Amino acid sequence: MNRLDFEIIEDVIKDNSRILDVGCENGELLKFLNKRKKIDGRGLEISQKNVNICVKHGLSVVQGDADKDLISYPSKSFDFVILSQTLQATYSPEKVLNQLVRISKYAIISFPNFGSWLVRCKLFLSGEMPQSKSLPYQWYNTPNIHLCTIKDFKKLCKKNSIKIEKSFYLNKHGKQINNPLAKIFNNFFSTSGLFVLKK
Repeated sequence: MNRLDFEIIEDVIKDNSRILDVGCENGELLKFLNKRKKIDGRGLEISQKNVNICVKHGLSVVQGDADKDLISYPSKSFDFVILSQTLQATYSPEKVLNQLVRISKYAIISFPNFGSWLVRCKLFLSGEMPQSKSLPYQWYNTPNIHLCTIKDFKKLCKKNSIKIEKSFYLNKHGKQINNPLAKIFNNFFSTSGLFVLKK
């Protein structure tokens, strides 16, 4: 089943674009974009099991690690590189981010916002690491090793001279927030963010 952020990514992607989906899991986003946008899609996935699933469905996906293997791609070799809900699972998010904007014209990044009021309230009231739809794991078995807030991410982009071309803020249902006040206070009201970046 497609995640709701797939539709936002679809709106950003241009027809017939050359795409690399980093951390593509079982290839759902690549299949979705190929059907809707006729992309020239590639995938990089750390799990060999997921790579096998992708290949079985006719997708061009290789086994690889975003922390180690992005450096092997030539600069500006893709129109768009996508890292959807994966940045927080990388060991070196800053290095990964810089590689993404190096190898593409535009990078699309989405991640759960640990600064959301829901996360803050759960942590404050229960005294335990919160779980949610975007953060479904226990603290001891989570693949998410570098949780950040939207504010943290924007600061990281500024530090690395990465331009935020577009930003989308999503609520707990994965729907885009259109309320002007909530958009201004996006770090508080958004459960996840999606950004289009350019170096």
